[in-house]
Amino acid sequence: MATSATPTMLIIWAVLALITGILYAYRTTLTRDEEDQLFLDEAFDHEKAHQMQILAKVSRIEPAIRASVIATVAMTVVVIGYHGWFAARSLF
Repeated sequence: MATSATPTMLIIWAVLALITGILYAYRTTLTRDEEDQLFLDEAFDHEKAHQMQILAKVSRIEPAIRASVIATVAMTVVVIGYHGWFAARSLF
């Protein structure tokens, strides 16, 4: 038997999971053009600059990804814990 808090918790969890998914997709689009190796000859300075821009963008988004993953996991624990507690309480 669920309470009125259940839809709110699930909506919050879904929003957090959606934000996490969007951030991961954005990071994937950023790193799609990243090269595995660089030739650091003077003729490739434009490539080096482009790769540095990609790394800067990825570095800026990493804290947001980490925070959203932590928030999503925490909310998952809250939802599971709440339903587990409610189920255990109804048994006794």
